[in-house]
Amino acid sequence: MDLSELERDNTGRCRLNSPVPSVCRKEPCVLGVDEAGRGPVLGPMVYAICYCPLSRLADLEALKVADSKTLSESERHRLFAKMEEDGDFVGWALDVLSPNLISTSMLGRVKYNLNSLSHDTATGLMQYALDQGVKVAQVARDQAVKNWKFVEKLQDLDTDYGSGYPNDPKTKAWLREHVDPVFGFPQFVRFSWRTAQSILEKEAEDVTWEDSQTGDQEGLRRIKSYFSEGPRPRLPHRYFQERGLESATIL
Repeated sequence: MDLSELERDNTGRCRLNSPVPSVCRKEPCVLGVDEAGRGPVLGPMVYAICYCPLSRLADLEALKVADSKTLSESERHRLFAKMEEDGDFVGWALDVLSPNLISTSMLGRVKYNLNSLSHDTATGLMQYALDQGVKVAQVARDQAVKNWKFVEKLQDLDTDYGSGYPNDPKTKAWLREHVDPVFGFPQFVRFSWRTAQSILEKEAEDVTWEDSQTGDQEGLRRIKSYFSEGPRPRLPHRYFQERGLESATIL
């Protein structure tokens, strides 16, 4: 593996990849994703994907690939060298995230926690494979998306969603076009994803609920706050507020 690019600059993110086997652009493929180095206090974290045609899966298994934690370092090196020899049907790509990138992301003014960083790195690698024309076997998901039944009665619904991944411009455009300023997104959207939350913050209206205090700006809440996890404070009903009534704590 050529690590010269990483050795020139190991302060950020570095992507390495094999050539895409031509057969992987013609036949349905299976793709796996894994990480190494998520827990240590030292060194980088690496996410990687590996893919091959379903028709050659038995050949990959014949190499005796296994969970990397069950293999010695020498066995891992041997298997990787063998996979590179079999580059006519096996492809791979990986992202190396430096300790500096991880630390500055997690401690920056705008927090980017390890779960989000890991998620975005993994989905980014899968998107890379799709962008390179790898025919990943996702028939069931494709059919579910194509035939999705919207419980909301939406008019002039555009079903060209793009790939559905957060970094797809077509997906982002679809989200902006189909956000309601009061009711938010259809149930088709994972509104807990950062991409969706950012659009809600920009496009959704402030909502004053019936039991909100009149004139109290704390009563105005972004619509996204009603999708967040955990209980939210419940204000007293207006009947009690107007009469200055409070719960008795001492008898």
